[in-house]
Order: sequence, then C-alpha cells, then structure tokens
Amino acid sequence: MDIETARLLLRPWTDRDRQPFAEMSSDPVFIAHLTPFASREASDAWIDRQMTHLAAHGFCFWAVEAKESGSFVGSVGLRQVGYEAHFTPAVEIGWRVARAFWGLGYAPEAAMASIRFGFDSLHLLEIVANTTTGNDKSRRVMAKLGMSHDAGDDFDHPLVPEGDPRRRQVLYRLSRTRYESRREAYGSDADADRRR
Repeated sequence: MDIETARLLLRPWTDRDRQPFAEMSSDPVFIAHLTPFASREASDAWIDRQMTHLAAHGFCFWAVEAKESGSFVGSVGLRQVGYEAHFTPAVEIGWRVARAFWGLGYAPEAAMASIRFGFDSLHLLEIVANTTTGNDKSRRVMAKLGMSHDAGDDFDHPLVPEGDPRRRQVLYRLSRTRYESRREAYGSDADADRRR
C-alpha cells in the first residue's frame, strides 16, 4: 500500500532505494543526531527491518520519493518502538530526509500523512517521537505536527551507549484526543492523502 500526498509518495522499499539510502546515511551532517551505520551491510539491514515490520504490521518507516522527479527523498513513517522505556509499548513516528531536500517541508508533509494513517486506519491511541536534545530541526517538525513535550518524559536511549551525547532524548507525544480536536490541521483523504 502506498500513501500519496500532494508532492510525495510513501511506499514499500525496493532494492533501488538501497544505494541512495546508504549515501544519505553516510552524510556526516545528516547523521549528526543519529547513530551512524557501521557499514553498507548495516544500512541494508535497517531497510530489511522496515520491510519485515511492514509485512508483520502493515506499516513501517516507508521509502519516500518526490512524485514529480521520482527522486529518493528519504524515509518517513511509523513503527513500533523496539526497546523498553517508560512510554512503551508505543508506536513512533520518524523521518530521515536527505540533506538535498531539507527546507522544502517534505518531513512534515509526509509525517502528517503518516499520522492520519496511524489514527484513522490503524486506530492508534497515541503516536510518539523522540530525538536528541539538540536536534532543533526535528523538534520544530514535532511541534509543527501538534506533538507536545514534557521534560519529565525525557529519557536515556537504551540502545545508545553511555557517554554518547545522543543518548539523552526528548520525547514528544500526540494523543488521539488531540489529533481529533485539530484534525483539520492534518488535511484530509480528499485533498492530500490518497491510498492505493
């Protein structure tokens, strides 16, 4: 299943996505707030995990392409949080957009479509997001998505080694109630989000 927005296509991964994803993931500016992949094999394994998650649950961090050019933009979507924390079990929203496409509004556009899918099709009660404390770009996207932050929810990521500055994470939340109260802000199937 694909999710289509005005400019983007969120779709299952294919082998042609592996090279541009690996290139994007080796950009030192792009990975400043992410744990880098140790090798091309690790990058491919991340994609494989998304494909497995999609087969098991019907959603994942999808591959994203620009409709007009067909260019690989990055990855945006939903997945079950794969570690234990005070807020789990939970479904998270996340995005990885190649630096060439920063500043175009692609991350919030694709994320809003993912949120609609999460609440309207998956009937989730909450969607969470997390990032490093200093990742102002992602935090602005989270705020734009209507997600709320409580410093009391911040946590040390159990999969990031102690001493790594990326270990401390901020947590943002979006409840179904808040989504319902401002549903118009996320657009609608009729004007932005067509599934096929």
